[in-house]
Amino acid sequence: MDAATRNALANMVGKARHILTEEFQSQLEGVYGIQRTGAMAGVEELRHLPDAELDVASLLRDRLRHLIATMDNPRAAAVRAVREQAFTILNRFAALRMAEARNITQECVRRGYLSDGFKLFLSNVGTALGDTYSAYRLYMMSVFDEVSLDLGTLFDRYAASGLLFPREPALRELLELLDQESLAGIWQEDEAIGWIYQFFNSVEERRQMRDASSAPRDTYELAVRNQFFTPRYVVRFLTDNTLGRIWIEMTGGSTDLAKTCSLYVPQPAGTPLPERPIKDPRHITMLDPACGSMHFGLYAFDLFETIYVEAWDRHPELLADIRAAVKTREEFLARVPELIIRHNIHGIDIDRRAVQIAGLSLWLRAHRTYANQRIPGRDRPPIRRSGVVCAEPMPGEKELLAQLMADVKPKVLCDLAAAVWEEMKLAGDVGSLLRVDRTITSLIDRARKAWETYVKIEGAVPGELFEELSRSRRVQLTFGFDVSDIKNATSWEQMESQLIGFLESFAAQATGAGTYQRKLFSDDAADGFAFLDTLRRTYDVILMNPPFGESATNAKDYIKKEYPRTKQDLYAAFIECFLDRLADRGLLGAITSRTGFFLSTFQTWREEILLKGARPVVVADLGYGVLDAMVETAAYCLEKTAENVTA
Repeated sequence: MDAATRNALANMVGKARHILTEEFQSQLEGVYGIQRTGAMAGVEELRHLPDAELDVASLLRDRLRHLIATMDNPRAAAVRAVREQAFTILNRFAALRMAEARNITQECVRRGYLSDGFKLFLSNVGTALGDTYSAYRLYMMSVFDEVSLDLGTLFDRYAASGLLFPREPALRELLELLDQESLAGIWQEDEAIGWIYQFFNSVEERRQMRDASSAPRDTYELAVRNQFFTPRYVVRFLTDNTLGRIWIEMTGGSTDLAKTCSLYVPQPAGTPLPERPIKDPRHITMLDPACGSMHFGLYAFDLFETIYVEAWDRHPELLADIRAAVKTREEFLARVPELIIRHNIHGIDIDRRAVQIAGLSLWLRAHRTYANQRIPGRDRPPIRRSGVVCAEPMPGEKELLAQLMADVKPKVLCDLAAAVWEEMKLAGDVGSLLRVDRTITSLIDRARKAWETYVKIEGAVPGELFEELSRSRRVQLTFGFDVSDIKNATSWEQMESQLIGFLESFAAQATGAGTYQRKLFSDDAADGFAFLDTLRRTYDVILMNPPFGESATNAKDYIKKEYPRTKQDLYAAFIECFLDRLADRGLLGAITSRTGFFLSTFQTWREEILLKGARPVVVADLGYGVLDAMVETAAYCLEKTAENVTA
């Protein structure tokens, strides 16, 4: 995308943000009785509204109460509520504009009221729905519902971040912005939605944040300050030399990737290609722990397609179960996009907006393959599951958690789950650096020691401080766990899997239960445990453009405690953390500041992380001008050695 096109897109996004923010702030204050301060009039004071609008008013209040409970700042929660509504609507319309350009959906955004899809809709419903705006609004709601079957994160009309719809003047302005002739060619670009994500937060906003505080003051600032678009050539360099390298080594060089990965750096002349056992492509996993709009995932998608095709054609034993289930090669190829999104590509971001965009980017990329295969829309496999998750704080409604945990046996599971819950409330500040897997191991060790103590003090001598207390109460006060219903030592052998199973079942039983606020609670809980599951895995490839500089204020103490060797800069902590999450001989590719390679303050990082725990494979010193920031960068790939990097 050239500079002129990017400038036109940035201009459009800036105007759209202003229009939608003003529109939704006006709706909250003038229609729904919600002020900028977070103060809310009672729903009973809005009886002038029709029932449908009263329902929205109630849902908006539930959303704002939920944000206030989590953020503990009513004014900031109100600002976030407006911002997320504006961002979601812009994303929905931009996503549909991109889907039109790919013939995934019928024309609905381009030409607005004159679009082919809306004209067909009107031919069926006539004038029964009122004026043209009312009919178009209902039509777009039906389009949202249809697309939400694949992209519920973005298009679910009842999702907390997408409850509002612009009134006619704002809608017309938005449609005109999206239909500009200068942007006509951009909607075919896979990266367009990523640029929209970055441009939604202006350069001026970033400058104001940095002027106000040297360190990010909260999660939102951390996300905004570190939204740096990774250039395509850097994405290719890092992916070719990690994912591409792994498949090249698995196949002994007998792969098309050896030619198509043009930025792959081969072994020096005369050096044999390292051997690597080949495996089912569904088990070759990639993670971007600061994924943004998923630029690494989009290019990795291309490589995974080649890997699947070659596995089918040249290594049939790897896909024996699929070969038994499908009849033809063409049928298999039609399944590949869904397999890639479900099994191979994983991402984490602290910004829910980025998660929306990342899921959308992969969905659009999958449909590009379907279009190339000439598969009609009705015959395309649905894509209902992805590996992109949001690192958000656990919801703050403790009473709902207590209700759902009542009567769980053994009792220690409740204690463990509550402790994990508290730890994961840091997710929004710490993000991917949260070491909750270690926390789980540590908690279970402590609980087991509590049980061993409980068993030993059965015959405790009367007259001591806790004479009047039961032995289980004594242990609970000392260790924080009730272990009175654990019968024998073998119960601890499966405690970790029991705890994970409990957390998963908790999220499942909470989802959709009761009130809308309870649904918000359960949706956040489900997201939180999906995040937990992502953090507990190991990966063959990790690719990232991690945040750099200081951590958010609320995360400083945690970073100092968990990353004493790399606490001086977030990017160094990311390298330490995710080398630990690599499988044996896994590869990590990153673009970061180059300071770690020469400053004395990074000596421990170089000696104990880069050289002791990993082997540098390729390094490119890129200097200034690569990212949209005043920072000199380096792009490098590291291979995890057999030695544990966190030992």
